[in-house]
Amino acid sequence: MAQTDVAVPPLEPADELARPQLSVVVTLLNEADTVQELTRRTVATLDTLGVPFELIFVDDGSTDDTFARVERLHAADSRIRAVKLKRNFGQHPAMHAGLVRARGDILLTMDGDLQNAPEDIPKLYEAVVAGADVASGRRVARHDSWGRTLPSRLINGMLRRFTGVAISDFGCAFNAYRRSAIEPMLGSIGRQKFTKALVLSGGASVVEVDVSHTARRGTSRYSPLRLTRLALHVLAGFWPQPIQWIGVAVGMICTILAIALGAYGIVFWVQNSNFPGPLLGGVAVLFVLGIQGFILALVGEYLGRIQHGVENRPLYTIDKEI
Repeated sequence: MAQTDVAVPPLEPADELARPQLSVVVTLLNEADTVQELTRRTVATLDTLGVPFELIFVDDGSTDDTFARVERLHAADSRIRAVKLKRNFGQHPAMHAGLVRARGDILLTMDGDLQNAPEDIPKLYEAVVAGADVASGRRVARHDSWGRTLPSRLINGMLRRFTGVAISDFGCAFNAYRRSAIEPMLGSIGRQKFTKALVLSGGASVVEVDVSHTARRGTSRYSPLRLTRLALHVLAGFWPQPIQWIGVAVGMICTILAIALGAYGIVFWVQNSNFPGPLLGGVAVLFVLGIQGFILALVGEYLGRIQHGVENRPLYTIDKEI
């Protein structure tokens, strides 16, 4: 039976006798070709780890037979659980759907595209067991195009500046969390992108763990336009009062330009009796309009958040759950 998540529920209570030590939450989108290999490698790694575990798949509105394959995997292994969203809501709402159903003391998140190796799970798990609140995956030898890595570096730099946490890879979804670090932030996870940055902004301790990274099978879902929107989301979500700062910067720049161009114009007019005003004026206007366009984009991000908050839309809707 379909169900709707209207309010953010607390983390699922667990029977202490059946409670797993580790919950692995995997988000899927059209991963029918890889989900069986992913499951085989993940379960084999977790069995070797030797702790009680559960594997929670969240199908974020796949249009292929991903969920049908997951159902067959569940029939063969009861430690595999799954939930299917009615449509594609995005990676972070899908992650929320898995986290609220997780029963483990340690929660581990990963994508289902096999860019990260399930064999690295013990590294993340052991880092949290050793005392860290968050084990942050750090992708080594990334196999992404420059069109993805350059915007990622920019976004990582912004998040380091705004959160005050000096880690190198905020964008890696392959992370492990202590349950107590996730619970206070659960109401914002999904509505706020960059789950790891959100948890760390609350003061959780973190250690970085190097994890392997392979080339994605197929094209990336993160286009340059989507990465630009992510950058705006970072500004609106993690930078306090950006409009005021940008307004001050625009005012200073425009004032300095006006003074400089005015002084040049007077000198040029006195010496040559011919001031090239249209050209320089046009450049100044275009420059100011470009900055105004950026400000309007940022205001649009805020207005979108206000609209969603006022409408109180559900974070996602559930189609099936096993």
